[in-house]
Amino acid sequence: MLDPEGSVEHKPPSSFPKVLLIPVAMLLAIAALLLLAFSSTQQKETDFYTFKVVNIRGKLVSLEKYRGSVSLVVNVASECGYTDSHYKALQQLQRDLGPYHFNVLAFPCNQFGQQEPDTNKEIESFARKTYSASFPMFSKTTVSGAGAIPAFKYLIDSTGEEPTWNFWKYLVDPNGKVVKAWDSTVTVEEIRPHVTELVRKIILKKKDEL
Repeated sequence: MLDPEGSVEHKPPSSFPKVLLIPVAMLLAIAALLLLAFSSTQQKETDFYTFKVVNIRGKLVSLEKYRGSVSLVVNVASECGYTDSHYKALQQLQRDLGPYHFNVLAFPCNQFGQQEPDTNKEIESFARKTYSASFPMFSKTTVSGAGAIPAFKYLIDSTGEEPTWNFWKYLVDPNGKVVKAWDSTVTVEEIRPHVTELVRKIILKKKDEL
């Protein structure tokens, strides 16, 4: 429609879109918060210490208690050819470096050769009485394959190394990141320098902070 001057009539823009601006903004804000919450949840499971496991006494515990220290995670067995040498060396390492800056974390497993057939109570008694094992021990579990517990799946995914026998060893740094993995044939003494170096860094860092 033309006005008297012959120009095109201009209608005022509709206010409808403006009405929608506030609800849309609120929805976007909520979506952003949900995305942030989801991201935070995902980030919580990006290191070894964020997982929960069952200890040798059957209690669910968080591995967070070991954050800030070095951990050597080992799938142990009581009737393996590697049992005697590994248990002795692991306990010596625990005695020399633990428990404030370092811990052996032992996970009994019966997957390989069925060489950990006993109950949790019997396994703990064997380790404590035979080797005076003072390091933390956890409930007998699955460490390989589809049934592996999440903590071990993380170790496997981080290193590309999956246990194929008893006494695989994973070195975890104070931040929960996996440094390296070794199979059963590698002795504890061979990996001691790697553990000692990480522990040394913790001690030096604490001295600098004083």
